[in-house]
Amino acid sequence: MSLNAHGFDRVTGREFASRSEVIAPHAMAATSQPLVTQIALDIMKQGGTAVDAAIAADAALGLMEPTGSGMGGDLFAIVWDGKTKKLYGLNTSGRSPKSLTLEYLKSQGLTQMPKYGPLPVSVPGCVDGWFELHKRFGKLPMKQVLAPAIRYAHDGFPMSELIAYYWGRYADLFDDPAKYPNFRETYTIDGRAPHTGEMFKNPNLAHTLEIVAKKGRDGFYGGEVAKSIDEFIHAQGGFLSASDLAAHHSEWVDPISTNYRGYDVWELPPNTQGLTTLEILNILEGYDFSKIEFGSADHVHLVIEAIKLAFEDRANFIADPAFGKLPVEALISKEYAATRRTLIDPLHAAKRVEPGRPGGKDTVYLTVADENGTMVSLIQSNYRGMGSGMVPPGLGFMLQDRGELFNLEEGHADTYAPGKRPFHTIIPGFVTKDGEPYISFGVMGGSMQPQGHVQVLMNMIDFGMNLQEAGDAPRFRIDDTTEPTGERMIDGGSVFLETGFSMETMRDLTARGHTIHIGRDGFGGYQAIKRANGVYFGASESRKDGQAAGY
Repeated sequence: MSLNAHGFDRVTGREFASRSEVIAPHAMAATSQPLVTQIALDIMKQGGTAVDAAIAADAALGLMEPTGSGMGGDLFAIVWDGKTKKLYGLNTSGRSPKSLTLEYLKSQGLTQMPKYGPLPVSVPGCVDGWFELHKRFGKLPMKQVLAPAIRYAHDGFPMSELIAYYWGRYADLFDDPAKYPNFRETYTIDGRAPHTGEMFKNPNLAHTLEIVAKKGRDGFYGGEVAKSIDEFIHAQGGFLSASDLAAHHSEWVDPISTNYRGYDVWELPPNTQGLTTLEILNILEGYDFSKIEFGSADHVHLVIEAIKLAFEDRANFIADPAFGKLPVEALISKEYAATRRTLIDPLHAAKRVEPGRPGGKDTVYLTVADENGTMVSLIQSNYRGMGSGMVPPGLGFMLQDRGELFNLEEGHADTYAPGKRPFHTIIPGFVTKDGEPYISFGVMGGSMQPQGHVQVLMNMIDFGMNLQEAGDAPRFRIDDTTEPTGERMIDGGSVFLETGFSMETMRDLTARGHTIHIGRDGFGGYQAIKRANGVYFGASESRKDGQAAGY
């Protein structure tokens, strides 16, 4: 049955806003699952810090939203510490197996890394990230922090609507016990995905979390957990070993930034794609959007063309900095952006662009803020939604397939090498104003992430939207661009618009040479917290099951 009706009416705010901003005086949490938001608030009410709450939330999301996260993936975070009044960045991304070589991959006839299976599996950095964050900014014991996730894993939780939809898609994808052993036992009920409102339990994940709560990070990167991962991956024809896990370490990094119309926008440096957001903003700063209407063809065209230029640089220059010097400062400089901006034709879509000469698929995002002024921007992912399909027996989680993002062409910045971190899509975002914390935010979803970061920031800074409206506003994205893995854009890519854009805008974009599609999926998921007037504002957009709440 279809209803001949669309949208809803509100007496305040923009017509596309799904609700008001959430406002609270003491603390705020915004995650993509309402039960997880409540866990974060409960931890802070127990005396925990925003970091304690973020760890508790992330652990619970690995249970309740494994379609985008879990202990088998990586984690990145930006933390504004209310005590030292400084920003800190954490990169936990795992490295490739030491025993897997480029020569072996080529001997298998591969020209690109596989999407699924044992070969793209890299070391999961998430758990080490929890303990690094906790050691520096935590207060409650980890046993207490992980207790809510353990309890829900034992007792069960009711499946939420959007997560149930994606869960069903992955249940179909991995429904082959010969290729993906242990998936059915871990993630299905009698061989099918759980339905909306149905209770789901994961006792194996509860057991693994209990080991971590008791033994710390070494309980994951050593002992029975590491041994189980090693034996399972080798049995599947892979290379990740217990020694790879034992050698893992996260890295504290200095966030990088640019100033966009008076606001300092912060991202993490490579191997993440965070600098792509900064390059796009620098290019767009040269246009006066006070004279350009939101949702107009001029608005969409200029942003898409800036994305094309920055994505060409993203594909050629972003990689593990431990394997070569990267031109980070040059790529995010105003001078470099000015040279790239000259390549944009305001009336015609570029079909192909070249990288400059600088210096010469689902995820979970959450943000938490506490009464001491600490704000956490945290993003975590297995890549390609659930990950590689590799589920070690008895552990309750799937391993990531981030290794797919290596390039197999020799001489590229992101060329596969043993013990190397791949190009990474997941990026937390943060904004400061006049040296004070302003917005902690993120947008989930592979290559949509820098595109989404730019759009929500422009919505607030250029188009005057509030925190909630900035996330609910219709989005657009470009696909089929040049990628770090070797694909080249040769025909201008494909521009996808949500249904909120007018037919006039679509006609005008087509006339400029863009290939336009209407899409319902792939536009990310947004959470944000803003600090203003001594209180917190929270937002969680309607594309996810999420919730912003505070006290």
